[in-house]
Amino acid sequence: MAPMSSAGEEMYALVERLYPLCRSITGDGVRATLDIVGEHIPLQVHEVPTGTQVLDWTVPQEWNIRDAYIADATGRRVVDFAASSLHVLGYSVPVSATMPLSELRGHLHTLPDQPALVPYRTSYYKPEWGFCLAQETLDALPEGDYEVRVDSTLADGHLTYAEHVVPGQVTDEVIVSCHVCHPSLANDNLAGVAVAVHLARALAEQNPYYTYRFIFAPGTVGAITWLARNAERVDRVKHGLVLACAGDSGNLTYKRSRRGDAEIDRVLEHVLRSSERPHQVKEFTPYGYDERQYCSPGFDLGVGSLSRTPYAGYPEYHTSADDLDFVSPEAMEDTLAVCREAFAVLDRNRRYVNLSPYGEPQLGRRGLYDSLGGRSDAKQAQMAMLWVLSLSDGEHSLLDVAERAGLPFGTVAVAADALRDAELIKV
Repeated sequence: MAPMSSAGEEMYALVERLYPLCRSITGDGVRATLDIVGEHIPLQVHEVPTGTQVLDWTVPQEWNIRDAYIADATGRRVVDFAASSLHVLGYSVPVSATMPLSELRGHLHTLPDQPALVPYRTSYYKPEWGFCLAQETLDALPEGDYEVRVDSTLADGHLTYAEHVVPGQVTDEVIVSCHVCHPSLANDNLAGVAVAVHLARALAEQNPYYTYRFIFAPGTVGAITWLARNAERVDRVKHGLVLACAGDSGNLTYKRSRRGDAEIDRVLEHVLRSSERPHQVKEFTPYGYDERQYCSPGFDLGVGSLSRTPYAGYPEYHTSADDLDFVSPEAMEDTLAVCREAFAVLDRNRRYVNLSPYGEPQLGRRGLYDSLGGRSDAKQAQMAMLWVLSLSDGEHSLLDVAERAGLPFGTVAVAADALRDAELIKV
C-alpha cells in the first residue's frame, strides 16, 4: 500500500493541477478552476449576468480566450499563450494583424529590471490588447513584420463565484475568502485556494460552533458581487479571514481588520505569538486583497488577512517566477496549521458568568482538584481554573483570561469545560 500523502503534498498537487489554467475575473478558466475545487469540497456555484449592478460596480462582459501568439516571418511563435497564460494581457480584445515591431512595441509589456521574467498584466475595464514577455526575449527580436493574433471573445455572459458552507452549531458565520482570478501564479493565489480547501475539510470533521462560509471569487469585483448579493444577511458574519500568498517560504504575516481590534485580530495575534513562529502583524490599509471590500465602512466586517510574504513584498510577485517552484508543501501546511489553531480558539472563545461569585468556591469538594492529580501541568491547570472563576463576569472572554494569565488558550478552555460541567460557570 502506498503511504498516505501529507496535507501539504495534497495541497501542492492541487496547486500543480490548477496552475496551467488561464483564469481571469470571468470566463471558462474560473469555471474550470471551480470544477476542480468542487472535486474536493461541494460547491454552490453562482452565475451573475453581465450588466448586473453590484453596489457601485457593474458585472463586466465575460472574457474567454482560445489561443494567442506573436509569430515571426518564418511562422515561428516567439511569444505563445500555449506556453504560459501570462503571455497575454488579461482581457485582451481579439486581434488578427501583421505589423512591424516598431508598432507592436506599444502593445508589449516587460520587466526591464527583471529581464528574464514575464509580467502579469491586465486591462479589465479598458478595451485593449497586448502581450507580456521577458525583456530578454524582446531584446532578441529583429526588426521586421510580425503576425499578431489573439483569439478571444469579450461578450455578454456571467461572473462566476462559488461558496462552500460548513454548518455549525449556530448560524453566526465566519467567512474565509480567497480570489480565483489570477492565471498561472502559484502563490498568488492558488496556494490560498488550496489552503482554504483543506481548511474546509478539516472543519467539517469537527462539528464547529460557528458556521463557516468559504468564498471562492474573482478579486475585487467578485467580493463586491458577493457583498451586494448578501447585503441583507451580512450581519450574520461575525468574523472573517482573507487567505492569500499562502505558500511561499517567508514568515507569516497577519493584516488587521479595519476595526483593528476585532476578535479575529486578537485571535490571530495570540496564536502567532504563542506559537513562537516568526511573524509580523500589520495595520489595516485600504489596499491589498478583498479584506478592503469586507471592511469597507458600510459593512465594517471583522475581517483580517493572513499571508506569508505580503502582496508585492517579494520579487516574484505578479511574474512568471511565482511558479510551482516558488511554493512548497511545507509552507502551505504551516499556513493551514495556523488557520486551524486560530479557528479552534475562535470557535471556543466564550464569555462565562461565575455562578458562585462570592468567595472562591470549594473546588476540592467537587473533585476538581482530584482531576488534576498526576498531571505534569497540574499547577498551571489549577491556576487556569482560578483565573477563569475570577474573570467569569460576563465581560471577559476565555481569550482575555489566557492573555491576562499568561496561560495557553487550550489550558484555559479545558479549565472552563471542567468548571462548566461542575455547574460553577455558565455562558
